[in-house]
Formats: sequence, C-alpha cells, structure tokens
Amino acid sequence: MSAPTFVDLEGLLTTNPMMDAVIDEILGREIRVGDHWLVDFASCNYLGFDLDPEIQAAIGPAVARWGTHPSWSRMLGSPALYPRIEERLADLLGAPDALVLPTVTLIHMAVIPVLAGKGTVIYEHNAHRTIYDACQYARGLGATAHRFRAGDLTRLERLLRAAPSRAPRLVCVDGVNSMTGNPPDLAAYARLCREYGALLYVDDAHGFGLLGERRPDETSPYGARGNAVVRWFGESYDNIVLVGGFSKAYSSLLAFIAVPTALKEHLKVAAPPYLYSGPSPTASLATVLAGFDVNDARGELLRGRLYAHSTRVLDRVRALGLATPNTSGTPIIELPLAAGRDLAEVASELWRRGVYVTLAAYPLVSRAEVGLRVQLTAAHTDADVERLLAALETLAARGDLRSAGPVAPRQAPPDPLS
Repeated sequence: MSAPTFVDLEGLLTTNPMMDAVIDEILGREIRVGDHWLVDFASCNYLGFDLDPEIQAAIGPAVARWGTHPSWSRMLGSPALYPRIEERLADLLGAPDALVLPTVTLIHMAVIPVLAGKGTVIYEHNAHRTIYDACQYARGLGATAHRFRAGDLTRLERLLRAAPSRAPRLVCVDGVNSMTGNPPDLAAYARLCREYGALLYVDDAHGFGLLGERRPDETSPYGARGNAVVRWFGESYDNIVLVGGFSKAYSSLLAFIAVPTALKEHLKVAAPPYLYSGPSPTASLATVLAGFDVNDARGELLRGRLYAHSTRVLDRVRALGLATPNTSGTPIIELPLAAGRDLAEVASELWRRGVYVTLAAYPLVSRAEVGLRVQLTAAHTDADVERLLAALETLAARGDLRSAGPVAPRQAPPDPLS
C-alpha cells in the first residue's frame, strides 16, 4: 500500500509515459520512447558534451589503457587520470586544491558530517534534498541542525550568533538552484560566515560549467570558463568549500570538492567514499579530461549559444504572461501549474506535441510549486526551441500554466531537525 504522500507521484509513474520512461534511441536532442519521438528538454547536459565527437573519441583509448573500471577504492590506488583531473580542476576553479569522488550525493553524505562534527550546521530551506539528508545524518552523529529561508540573512546571523563559537559552524547553501535556476547572494553569505568564523558549503552542481568568472570578452552574462558560482561572484575561497559535479555540464559521472590541501588530506582518511567506494568508470574520467580541452577551445561559444536559447524561451514566457521563478537567465526554467490544473493532463499534452520535460510532482516539490521544468542545452537547435515555444503557447492558451503577478513569498516548512 502506498503512503498518502506518494500517491500523486506513483500515479504519474504508473500512468504517464513522461515518467520512468525507457528511452530506446537518441538522435541529437531528440529521443525515442517506443515509436514516439520527442525533443528532450529534461537533460542537464548544458554544454552538449554528451554528444560531442571529440569527447566521445577520448573513451576508447582510455579504456584500452585502463580497462572499463579500475576497481580499487581511491584509498588503495588511483589511476593517473585522477591527479590529472584534480590538478586541472583546481587550476580552472582557482581553488587551493580539489578532491574528486563519484557523485555529489556521496560527497554531501560524507563531508557535511565531517565538517559539522559536534557543532552546528545551518542550511537553506530550498537547498537540494541531498543536503537536507546529509544534515540529518550529521545531526544523528551529534551536530545541531537548523534551517533558514534562502536569503534571510537576519535569521542566519541570529543562528550563527547563538551557535557555540568553540565548535564548528557550517552553513550549507545551493549555488545555482536546481529548480529556480537562480544563484544565491553568495557575497552576502560569505561575508556573514567570515564574520562569525563559519564555513560556507556551496553545492553548485548546476552552476559548474555554466557560470564563471566575469571578464570583458565573455560571450554572455554567464561569464567565462564555467568555473562555477564562487568565481562568478568574484569571491575567494576563504571560508568557502565548493562542491560540484561533472554529471551536468560535463556529462560525466564524477564530482568534486574544492578545499585547502590540508582538508583534502584529512578527507582521504575521514570520508567513506574515498576509503570504500568504487571509483568512477574509466569512460567518465576520460570524458572529464577531454571536456576540459573542449571547454578551453569552445566553451565560450557553447555558453553564448546556451544563453541565446535561454533568453529566447524566457522572453516568450514573459510575453505570454507566465510565472517562473527564474530571474537570472540560466537555462533552468520552472513553470508552475495554474491552480486546479492536473500535471498528468499537462504532461500528456506535451507528449502529444513531442516535447519531453522534467515533471515536478508532489512530494518532489510542494503542492504550490507543482509544474514542469525545462532545461536547455547548447546542443538544442533553433527548431527544437521553436517546438518548445509552440507547446508552451498551447498550454498558456489552455490556462494550464500559472500567470505572472503578485505571488506570496515561498514559505519554509517547519524544521524537523530543530
């Protein structure tokens, strides 16, 4: 029997072809499910590296040399690909050092409890669920955990002031948020954390590869080099730990944490994924290294194209009078449903029109935020984007999507950890 909380989601999974789909074929940014072709706007491959021939060509030679999967834990041995990635990554980020592990989720669960210790961990209410889970785990190991509304610096300062100064204080936030597409006011967070001697832990899984340092020759407001939200804000790494992943923009199964070298060495003995987990497949290690080369050679062109696609969609969304929380112009565009509309019916209409999106169903989001999320990539064509816009115009004409206008601020639910 299903718990009431999951009835909506389970209904979508069992009845709607947009969920839990088996994808039989990919052709560019089109996918085939059975005999039905759709344009894919659910992928997070922002730079299109998954389809890049130069990156794909790097896999065969690496597998021939290292096998499909070097099956040591990193504690026992790392193929030389690993230190090469960490050196190039630290240089790209402008960070003191970097440690790579298989996934962002593993990093959160391993590192947040280590950094929080028996002290205080404070996290944004809309931070990714994996941050919440890691903070809950840290609480079970003896930390005190609190939640604050994103951007509520008054409450954050009150919590920091009340936290014992002799124990660790850790503040966990999203970089580019996975639903709204917006970055935080990182400079304000960093300033407050430095004032109180706290460590700011930033999960920029969606921003790495997309946002980067600002400079005169940038091709878009996303900045240059894709070296993540810390550099986009022009911040240093003082009191900041940056976590990111290669599974979005770089289309590879690998993640990283940017830290001082001393902390990196400590994590080698304190973080379970380094001690016990199998490593990423050779193909992912090879495509990360090739991705660095492509980013150096063509990254600015790709980010410029991605910004053009995103602007085109956001301009049409606003012209149609539709609501979206995206105020930053990133390629993550959330579109909540109008009151009383059924997500399954909206998904069916998109399916008929050959448009594949991410469905944001309850309880993945609150009931007030149920809707759909569109993700654009540099590999989309103008024709792909036009198909999406035509579908959105149909949904808008039917009254399926929420209209823009005065919207009550998002309310943080009660904090079960406080």
